[in-house]
Amino acid sequence: MGGQPMFILSEDAERTQGDDAQSSNIQGGKAVAETVRTTLGPRGMDKMLVSDSGDVVITNDGATILEEMDIEHPAAEMIVEVAATQEDEVGDGTTTASVLAGQLLAQAEDLLDDDVHPTTIVEGYHAASQLALDAVDDLVLDEELDDELLTSVAASSMTGKGTGDMDATSLAETVVAAVRHAETDAGVARDDIALRTQTGAGASATELVEGVIAEEEPAHAAMPRSIEDSNVAVLDLDLDLQEANIDAEYNVTDVTQLEQALDAEESELAGYAESLVDVGVDVAFVTGDIADRVASILGKEGVLAVESVGDDDASDVARATGATTVGSLQDLEPSDLGSAGSVSVETYSDDDLIFIEGGANAETVTLFVRGGTEHVADELERALNDALDVTIAALTEGGVVPGAGATEIAIADAVRSGATSIEGRQQLAVEAFADAVDVLPRTLAENTGLDPIDALVDLRNRHDSEGVAALISEGQSGSVGDPVEAGVLDPVAVKREAVESATEAATMIARIDDVISSS
Repeated sequence: MGGQPMFILSEDAERTQGDDAQSSNIQGGKAVAETVRTTLGPRGMDKMLVSDSGDVVITNDGATILEEMDIEHPAAEMIVEVAATQEDEVGDGTTTASVLAGQLLAQAEDLLDDDVHPTTIVEGYHAASQLALDAVDDLVLDEELDDELLTSVAASSMTGKGTGDMDATSLAETVVAAVRHAETDAGVARDDIALRTQTGAGASATELVEGVIAEEEPAHAAMPRSIEDSNVAVLDLDLDLQEANIDAEYNVTDVTQLEQALDAEESELAGYAESLVDVGVDVAFVTGDIADRVASILGKEGVLAVESVGDDDASDVARATGATTVGSLQDLEPSDLGSAGSVSVETYSDDDLIFIEGGANAETVTLFVRGGTEHVADELERALNDALDVTIAALTEGGVVPGAGATEIAIADAVRSGATSIEGRQQLAVEAFADAVDVLPRTLAENTGLDPIDALVDLRNRHDSEGVAALISEGQSGSVGDPVEAGVLDPVAVKREAVESATEAATMIARIDDVISSS
């Protein structure tokens, strides 16, 4: 037994240890962060992502870029998770969080080269992050979150993103109107705000619909395409002949028997239509099939019916109109019906869309997003989703702070000042944290066309003298100014989440000194 090696890993397993493991992980994280760095800010660049099947996505949204990238490195995947967490929690700031995580890793790499222990770096980063969070809280504006301020928040999140032929402020006003419709005493019901994209027009045709939009078409050409003050039924069933549960044969010996069978079928189908008419249904959304004969009778009675409605659309219609979804015609009562101010069928290119507006539950609204091409409409949808999320975050999660790099400059200044009270080598890590945060305004300056070093000096000087300093984008360049006066504001929740998630990811990666992978 003595002297024989003991194998605890399979022959196919690969193991990387020590400095090599740390270097590999840090390089992987930095590479992902660098990918999205040039998209930061109102003048950030777009990325074109092409899948194996040839599908193309053009965007500068950090979360979308990292989601679409085919990343295999485990440490790089952790940076992707930072962006995903940021998107899930607050809906924006994914690029900020990813870039900050990458820069924290870059600073950690330098500290490791100087023989600072990983644990010391982690402890210093955690101390610095608390200083940063305190600085963010101190920056919260003591102002009422009125529509004008919320419009600034929404517009700030969309500036520089693909908004087509419409300026960010006009779209932001639509976003704020949607949020106000969904606002309740308990907060904002995000599920009551839907987005529906449709190509064929510019972004300026985007509108807010007080109701829901379903991508459906009438079951019969004879049905009305517009009904005012309608009673709406949502039916989870088939309006068709019932099929027997067993195999059976019917022996028809003469024409009379055949006519009787056909009359029975006709009576059954007509009975379905009559049941709806008798209850007072004007519009029926049916998840199953509608027989042609039933559809024809309903059309003659002036009833608009839609078949094969998806579960999501059926649920949206029921919520908007106050209808109760019914699984059997025998159970349908007038009290199960919802109501809508108007139901209309509109045609866009080859697509029919049904607009259900002014329902009993008028809180439900839909942003009808238009774009000249599918790429434009998709990017506009992403921008509007971000704007909705940040507007809601500002309303429900603590207010807003100055944007355009002002918060980052204040964070770096506060962390450097706090570093003087920290003893030992942890102080080096705290100062490194501040240097990492400085990269965010530097990147904004670079992407805006300014010299990053000169801009950073100007920002620090104005922050020291005025208490707030930001890079305000103006046309093809930018200048140092007051972000509050310029209307550039961010939710405090976005900044807090970026600091927390970036610090967690960077410290987790910095502590890894052994990577074991199986093939």
